[in-house]
Amino acid sequence: MLRRFVRSIDSLHQVRYVWVMTLRNRRILGFAREMRKDPTKGESILWSCLRHRQFGVRFRRQEPIGPFIVDFVCRKKRLTIEVDGDTHIDAARDARRDRWFLDHGWFVLRFWDDYVIEYTDETLEIIQQALDDPSSVNDPLNRHA
Repeated sequence: MLRRFVRSIDSLHQVRYVWVMTLRNRRILGFAREMRKDPTKGESILWSCLRHRQFGVRFRRQEPIGPFIVDFVCRKKRLTIEVDGDTHIDAARDARRDRWFLDHGWFVLRFWDDYVIEYTDETLEIIQQALDDPSSVNDPLNRHA
């Protein structure tokens, strides 16, 4: 969550709750904004297919969730989509990240950037399948390609 709820007392000594954005969350949000400016080719292709509710649900890109920034997210369906490029060479780190999301009730789809570029239609079919019924996605490790 980007903000936290804190208790404050106004001048009339009434308790009010206000949203306060923490410094750490401001940094994450700023980093997410920067990442939106420089997407990979696979992210650009996928975003053009996900935006404007083309799947009937809203997707956001480069969205902070917990301590992480995900490439794409559908909050309504609790689905995150990662498009991995050259920066994702640490499989153990990605596995820890995926475990965090699974432990917090999210379903994670992970694709290689090259796969999205070469097999866009297949990628979209897998995403639609995950939106309809995440348990029906064949790959239990969510590793495609």
